[in-house]
Amino acid sequence: MKEVYDFLKKCGTYYLATVEDGEPRVRPFGTVNIFDGKLYIQTGKVKPTYKQIKANPMVEISAFTEGKWIRLRGKLVEDDRREARKSMLDAYPELRGMYNEDDGNTVVLYFEDAVATIYSFTAPPVVIKF
Repeated sequence: MKEVYDFLKKCGTYYLATVEDGEPRVRPFGTVNIFDGKLYIQTGKVKPTYKQIKANPMVEISAFTEGKWIRLRGKLVEDDRREARKSMLDAYPELRGMYNEDDGNTVVLYFEDAVATIYSFTAPPVVIKF
């Protein structure tokens, strides 16, 4: 999982795919954190992304850097613990202008039953399950 975290951090921006009414929805994201041994992302409860994840928690992330790309697929599980939200916001203090751990909007979600594959044109794919 640390290799997946490191890859996504290096990319800076990744693309999160969800489904809404049977149609794909993709948008850029940038938050990723390891807390309590799990890989987390963050969004706001008022955003369509959150509503899509609540309706169908299976998502996929894709990102590219330095001639390699990743596809990360798995189920997102909401973690309502204050300390999980605080950990994410401490890792991304620039978000504190829009979010805080007690605002009722900030939500953090961790991956469950995830499979990440890192690809390149010069090496076999690397599969990481967590």
